[in-house]
Amino acid sequence: MDFFTKKMSEISPMKKILAGYCLIILIGALLLMLPIATRAGQRTSFLDCFFTATSATCVTGLIRFDTYTYWSLFGQIVILLLIQIGGIGFVTFAISIISITGAKIGMNSRYAMQESIAAPQMGGIIRMTKFIIRGSFILELGGALLLSFYFCPRLGPLKGLYFSVFHSISAFCNAGFDLMGNYTKFSSLTSVYDNWYFNIIIMALIVIGGLGFFVWKDLVDKKLKFKKYKLHTKIVVSVTVFLILSGALLIFIIENNNVVFEGKSLPEKILMSVFQSVTTRTAGFNTMDLAAMKESSLFLMICLMLIGGSTGSTAGGIKTTTFAVLTLSILSTFRRKKEVECFGRRLEESSLQDASCVFMMYIILCVVSSLIISSIENISMLTSLFECVSAIATVGLTIGITSNLCALSEFILSMLMLFGRVGSITILLAFSSNKRIKVSKLPHEKIKIG
Repeated sequence: MDFFTKKMSEISPMKKILAGYCLIILIGALLLMLPIATRAGQRTSFLDCFFTATSATCVTGLIRFDTYTYWSLFGQIVILLLIQIGGIGFVTFAISIISITGAKIGMNSRYAMQESIAAPQMGGIIRMTKFIIRGSFILELGGALLLSFYFCPRLGPLKGLYFSVFHSISAFCNAGFDLMGNYTKFSSLTSVYDNWYFNIIIMALIVIGGLGFFVWKDLVDKKLKFKKYKLHTKIVVSVTVFLILSGALLIFIIENNNVVFEGKSLPEKILMSVFQSVTTRTAGFNTMDLAAMKESSLFLMICLMLIGGSTGSTAGGIKTTTFAVLTLSILSTFRRKKEVECFGRRLEESSLQDASCVFMMYIILCVVSSLIISSIENISMLTSLFECVSAIATVGLTIGITSNLCALSEFILSMLMLFGRVGSITILLAFSSNKRIKVSKLPHEKIKIG
């Protein structure tokens, strides 16, 4: 027993995080394979269950089968639990359970928690964990209560409450799973495109979930005093607002005379544009027919999906901070400055290195995966790229090809979803050695760039 404990303590927190997600996905896949998990009482293939469990745990939303019409209540609850665990983070849940039992939480577990939620420091990590759990449940409960005023009059009290809870958790965790197959299969939220009340609640949950746990804490502590926010919070809030507004404006302009807006009033067009801009921030819902959208809109959505939400949140993508650091570094180069500056602060050199690493890894994986799937499935590169970016950024939007993909394409998307949820830096460190960083003593030599 002591030997096993010693060996476990030697495993790096990064490997534990990766192994934890893989274990949860495996358990979820096995549960979904049970006949009781489907409405027809049939067994579903392991690969399809693995894909669904990966999509739920990685809070993506890509699906092989319509969630409402294919999966039974048991199957839907399994998916919902996977979404909740994946959204908040399994390490957060594990630490919370350990703290409830009163057991001592070691330094290794605290470090794993710090890496899991991208905490800036280890101090106060247990208090932060409790804040995350408490805050998440309060927000999800509040969202469910508000959504119940929409669902209960239409579906009855019990079914209405269940739909409210499911969609509140799915939206807050940026998962994109829905039960709107109750009306039309694979319809997402297209049947409620004109309902302002429903759309605003879902958008609010998506944005709050995508801001990040540490941004919540800063906003709660300092209210609306922007100048007192930490630099991280200032960047996240500024970039989030900019991307939502600019994305909505561009979608509105591009699609204004297209078939997706046919017969829609101006307020409905505005609502649909804003919702689609918000949901590309890794939420996965849609109120517009994506297959009917122009290629320029789809490419814009690919860019928005790739950026995604914020570090330490329920969202995926390269993150708003990565996008901000890369953009600021370009501006610094234009201004002939050696260091990256923002809001009167100077960023560390390591921030630019990490941002460049994350961006290049996402780009390489997206391009290579898109080339493979495009060749295998005989589909256009844009369609394949849209699907791959949606997977790696844990978005869940699709042009409608997910349910018809072959086994290899399905497996590739599953790996992209896992990579996107766990994080590129975490995976790199999980497979790297535990040796300390070596300082290079090689001579310098300049090369020409550009």
